[in-house]
Amino acid sequence: MAPLYTDSNASQPATPPPTPIDQPVKDVDVQSFVKDVIEESRRRLVIVDFWAPWCGPCKQLVPLLEKLVRSKKGAVVLAKVNIDTNPELAQQLRVQSVPTVFAFSQGQPVDGFAGAQPEPQLAAWIDQLIKATGSKAPQAEDYEPALAQAAELLAAGAYQKAESIYADILAESPDTVKAFTGVVRCLIASGAVAEAQDRLDHAPEAFAKAKELVAVRTALELAVAAQTAGDSVALLAQVKKNPNDHQARFDLALAYFAEDQRENAVDELLELVRLDRKWQEEAARKQLVKFFEAFGPTDPLTLSGRRRLSSILFS
Repeated sequence: MAPLYTDSNASQPATPPPTPIDQPVKDVDVQSFVKDVIEESRRRLVIVDFWAPWCGPCKQLVPLLEKLVRSKKGAVVLAKVNIDTNPELAQQLRVQSVPTVFAFSQGQPVDGFAGAQPEPQLAAWIDQLIKATGSKAPQAEDYEPALAQAAELLAAGAYQKAESIYADILAESPDTVKAFTGVVRCLIASGAVAEAQDRLDHAPEAFAKAKELVAVRTALELAVAAQTAGDSVALLAQVKKNPNDHQARFDLALAYFAEDQRENAVDELLELVRLDRKWQEEAARKQLVKFFEAFGPTDPLTLSGRRRLSSILFS
């Protein structure tokens, strides 16, 4: 099939930087066509469906395309273009009737057809294109930018936005453990402890030994314990009145944790270790270890907290 679209970015590197995670089926317009079709087709196969709301055959074809694309688990993307709202795109690709479907790979259309098609023929066509283009679902490293973005949103308190990104990653790559635990952390942070517990109870067996899952289980355990920790203001007053009230200081650390005052929580437990490391069978040290496990091994507070704990224990 002769190229019908002039790619003004043809001189760019063959593999562009990974883009934020999207659903495998999406609506595309003039503004997003280059990113969602041209650039995306350098990563994997993109099928572009030109359709119209008034088109009867389109209503038969679109559900079949969506079903087949979703079954490929990220190896192919379906981009839907409404010709009524995007006539420029239809003109550029010389679309004369709808539905018209093109397959894009490496920034160019490589095949296409017009009119509705039966499901077996569509399935065979998509399979042949995947094989011919070598299209594959994005690898784990392709999700790192999106995972980092979600982690930043979670840390900033934008729990719903973070959870949405994690969920989109899981839709494309269900075996991405960081996305699964990210969803659970968003639920914990937003106070949906019961839902978080249910998610963990039904975690895929493949995740059982993943360090990320161990850490998020600890985070959930701490969140449950923190729900009954008490009021930090009252507990702080109690500790100031009696600095040797170890139980009040321990409870104060949990209260701080519940209020997301992580540094204060760590400080109180470190002080308790300094005052009486043997109290309640080293409860303060053990709780600190749980904090560090929940924060993650590379968290700055984990790193500084471990150094301070070692300094106290070995002084």
